[in-house]
Amino acid sequence: MTSEDVNSMRQQYPRAFAKTMPERVGIYCAWALFVGIIIWLHVHFDLTPLRLAQPDPRAGALISHFFDWSKFAEWDHTAILSSILETVAMALLGTTLATLVAVPLAFMTARNVMPVFLVRFAGKRLFDVARGVDQVIWALIFISAVGLGPMAGILAIFISDTGTLAKLFSEALENAERQPIEGVRSTGAGPLLVQRWGMLPQVLPVLISQALYFFESNTRSAAILGLVGAGGIGFELISRWNVLRYDEVAYIVVLIIVTVSIIDYVSKFVRYRFIGGPNG
Repeated sequence: MTSEDVNSMRQQYPRAFAKTMPERVGIYCAWALFVGIIIWLHVHFDLTPLRLAQPDPRAGALISHFFDWSKFAEWDHTAILSSILETVAMALLGTTLATLVAVPLAFMTARNVMPVFLVRFAGKRLFDVARGVDQVIWALIFISAVGLGPMAGILAIFISDTGTLAKLFSEALENAERQPIEGVRSTGAGPLLVQRWGMLPQVLPVLISQALYFFESNTRSAAILGLVGAGGIGFELISRWNVLRYDEVAYIVVLIIVTVSIIDYVSKFVRYRFIGGPNG
């Protein structure tokens, strides 16, 4: 067997041959570079075992206050629970509005629905702008426009999620099977009826599942938006943090975890009802 035959076999069955010396050297150098960057980042950010073993003395006091709930009866439970409900309402309203707007936008930008390239291109770039900016930044923008409060948070969720959901919905539409669509079209139905009866039933469970997932995620995000003044439980949390009432901060954190867990369970149950699952 000549060297040309070996090279030919190597190109056809590369996994049957050991890597050449230059390839091995290249892999070792790449790993060495990666490890070196990781070590340098740890040193640069002082993320060393010695630093972690010597936390700030205030950390101990902070943790001890977290678990001191001796004044539980004196806390303003009405304000805290109202803010939790406000946070859930913000997430629900923002996600619902985003879903309702994202559905028609998805049809307008799906490759197998909209034949005009410029419309698809412009729509998808618009989605990139909406979802490319974090919700916190949108919240700061809307706080400047409409003032402090839940409205800024709802608008931030609405704008950000509209871009993301429209993109996901559009991709779901593009992956729809053609046979049901052609079947409806063969009856002489117009474009709207073809999309309504041929395409939408295929993707509707996916759209609902994604919208429910975003609602669950937005409940956590809405709490963070409150930290910058967009209402909800985040506003209550940061106001207590600023006056060193860490016991109430811990209580609010526990309530957020419980709320998100309940929403997670409910949304999972609803998803199973639409797309099937253990409880479906």
